[in-house]
Amino acid sequence: MSQKDEKKDALKRESQDKITTRARERSVANHIAYWIVGVIAVLAVIVAIIGFNYVNSSLQPYNSNSKEDMIVKIPAGSSSKDIAKTLESDKVIKSATVFNYYIKAHNYTDFQAGYYTFNQSMSMSDIVNQLQKGGSAEPTGTSSNTVLVREGVTIDQIGDQIQKSTKFKKSDFLKLMKDQSYMKQLQKKYPELLDSSMANKNVRYHLEGYLFPATYGVFKGMTLKQLVDQMVAKENTVLQPYYSQMKEKDMTVQETLTLASLVEREGLNMKDRQKIAGVFYNRFDANMPLQSDISVMYALNTHKTSLSNKDTSVKSPYNLYKNRGYGPGPFNSPSLQSIQATLNPTDRSAGYLYFFANLKTGKVTYSTTFSQHQNRYDTLDQ
Repeated sequence: MSQKDEKKDALKRESQDKITTRARERSVANHIAYWIVGVIAVLAVIVAIIGFNYVNSSLQPYNSNSKEDMIVKIPAGSSSKDIAKTLESDKVIKSATVFNYYIKAHNYTDFQAGYYTFNQSMSMSDIVNQLQKGGSAEPTGTSSNTVLVREGVTIDQIGDQIQKSTKFKKSDFLKLMKDQSYMKQLQKKYPELLDSSMANKNVRYHLEGYLFPATYGVFKGMTLKQLVDQMVAKENTVLQPYYSQMKEKDMTVQETLTLASLVEREGLNMKDRQKIAGVFYNRFDANMPLQSDISVMYALNTHKTSLSNKDTSVKSPYNLYKNRGYGPGPFNSPSLQSIQATLNPTDRSAGYLYFFANLKTGKVTYSTTFSQHQNRYDTLDQ
């Protein structure tokens, strides 16, 4: 065989080898493609089964064996998505997403705001029917117990009362009072009430002074947040008629409640509370610190019948012996009377800058100078 023929055979064999190699590569690629398609198909079936089971499970009652009712509040202006999130977070339904698809598929609308009594054993259709009928303005049913928020009490003292009267722990209540996410939720709902509190720094509790003194029912299934919601809502309702008056006096809600919380503890009746408020305003005008014992005791987080020089020198933004102005915020929950007295002070023209309350008789005396105040203090203290 000639050299030329050998080259032709070599080229031919090389060509056949390439064809064979390509054929094998195509075969492997086809097998891989079939395998990938098969895997995808299997995964698609698995996902479909899981999805079906998830949706089917989510459409079932949260707990078909539950016998305990729960109170759920749907705020005014809530969208269907908002309602779904609320029901999911309160464990009435399993999935907010499935609930939204369910109501869209059935074209359910016209859900109403208010308080609802739900049970985890309720079906999706029963829950929807309840929402369409509408809730109540206040929690319904018989309260299992009550919480009394007294006039002039602090957040810490309210925590004691909640633990004493309910299943809730004081530690959980105080933790909630520090929960900034919850505070922002309340601010969004009650901006006129809480904006000035949330804007202040060095505040111990943003809701100090904002839990209105009243008796609150604790209903079956009610959460700690819902209990606090009632207190804040009551404060907002009570203050509604006075917001415009605060603006006219160029005072924030925080400043009004701060001064009212001092007036609450310094005076026993409306007449004295109005005069004491007048003294505080006169001190502001004279660029004097308010020098209220109430502020020092709050700073010390204790109660004393008398304060030492060391006490009144305590380093705290709440100490209004050392600091001028209102301080960070309220010192307790003032009554409506103290709020009214703060907004309507009397005897300002008399120029009083000092007052002294006799703890034995309840009588309050007022002075325009420190020497006069000191003389009366010495006389009354004998």
